[in-house]
Amino acid sequence: MSRNDPVDPRVRLAITQWPPDAPRGAVTTFCVEHSISRKTFYEIHRRTVADGPAAALEPRSRRPKSSPTTLTDEVQREALGVRAALERSGLDHGPISVHDKMRSLGMSAPSPASLARIFRDAGVARLEPKKKPRAAYRRFVYPAPNACWQLDATETVLTGGRKCVIFQLIDDHARYAVASHVAWGETADAAIVVVDKGIALHGVPQRLLTDNGVALNPSRRGHLGQLLAHVSRLGVEAITGKPYKPTTQGKNERFHQTLFCYLDKQPMADSLGELQAQVDEFDRIYNTQRPHQGLPGRVTPLTAWQATPKAEAPRPKPDRPKPQRAASTDSPVRTIPIADGMRILKLRGNGSIRLRKITYMVDGQRAGDDVLVIDDDDTITIADLDGTVLIEHTRPTPGIKYVGNGRPRGRRPRTTAVSPMP
Repeated sequence: MSRNDPVDPRVRLAITQWPPDAPRGAVTTFCVEHSISRKTFYEIHRRTVADGPAAALEPRSRRPKSSPTTLTDEVQREALGVRAALERSGLDHGPISVHDKMRSLGMSAPSPASLARIFRDAGVARLEPKKKPRAAYRRFVYPAPNACWQLDATETVLTGGRKCVIFQLIDDHARYAVASHVAWGETADAAIVVVDKGIALHGVPQRLLTDNGVALNPSRRGHLGQLLAHVSRLGVEAITGKPYKPTTQGKNERFHQTLFCYLDKQPMADSLGELQAQVDEFDRIYNTQRPHQGLPGRVTPLTAWQATPKAEAPRPKPDRPKPQRAASTDSPVRTIPIADGMRILKLRGNGSIRLRKITYMVDGQRAGDDVLVIDDDDTITIADLDGTVLIEHTRPTPGIKYVGNGRPRGRRPRTTAVSPMP
C-alpha cells in the first residue's frame, strides 16, 4: 500500500476492536497481511483510545491548518483590475504581462501560474492544453542591434472602409521598433521611405530581411526591385525567406498582432496622418514601456537595444564606371551573392559566364557587364540588372560543357545599317 492510499475501512474496524491481550508479534503479522505499516496501526489505535472507535473509522483531513501563501481577495481583485486596464489599453494582458505590470506599480504580484489560475476561475481566460510550451520553441536572434532589420507591411482600414498599409521595421536582436510608415499601398517607394527613416534615426543595418513581395524583394521572380537596388548601394545585404514560409519573418508577424491589439482599442483614424500618429504612439509604448517576453529577463526593447553595441555599418558600394570590355576570355570573374540560388556575375570578354563547369553564352555585346544569375534546381536564368531576361535554359544533361544563346557564334555588328559598299 502506498503511503498516500487510504486504509480500508474493514482494516480500521479490526484495529478499533483489537484485543488488549493479543499475543506478542500479532501486530506485526496483522500489518504484513494487510499491507500497512506499524506506525499506521498504532496511530489508528491511539485515536481509538483517545477519541473512541467511531472517530478512528474516519481518516483525518490532510488539509493544513494554515496556508500562508493563499492569495487574499484583495490581491485577486487587484490582479483582475490590472488585467482589465491592460486589455482596455490594447496591450498584452496575459499572466506574464499582468505580473510584470503589477511589479512595476509596486503591487504584491502573484506568480504567473497563480495569475493564470485566478483568471481561469474568474472566467476571463481559458486553458489551452494544446498550446506548445515556451521551451519547445527554438529561437534565433542576431548578436547585436543593426545586424539585421526585418521589414514587412500589413493592411488596415480607415473610416469609410478605405484600405491602407502600415510598414513596420524592427530590429531582430532587440525587437526594437526602428520605424513605421503609413501609405495607401504596398509600393517600393513607401518601403524605401520607411527604410530611410530608420537609417536616419539609427544608422545603416548590415542586413535587411523581407518577404518575396514585388514591392520589397522580387529577386526570386527574376528582376531587381527598387528597394533592393537602393539598400545594395548602401552595402546592405538584402535577404528573404523561402516562399510561403512566413515563419522566417515571425518576429514581424508577431509585431503586427501586437499592433492590431492596440489599434482595435483606439478610435478609427480618418486620415493617414492620424493613423501615423497612433502607430508612432504604439512604437513609443512598445519600445519603452512594454516588457517583451521574447527578450532575456523580459526587458523592454529599448533596454535590450542599449545593452549591446550596434553592429558595424557596412561599407557602401561606390558607383564605378562600367568596366571596359576585356580583351581576353580569361579575365577574372566577379561574384556577388545576393540570396540562395542568386548572384551577380561579370560577363567574360566574349559575353559568357561559367557556372558549375558549364559555359553559357549570353551576349557578346554585353562583355564586361554585370548580370543577375538565378540558379534554380531545374532552370538557369540570366538577366540584366534592370530585370530584363537575357537567356533562360533548363539544366543541361551531364556531359554538356557549353550552352549557346541561339545566335550565330562571334560578335554581332554594332549597327544594323546597310553597308555603303556594293
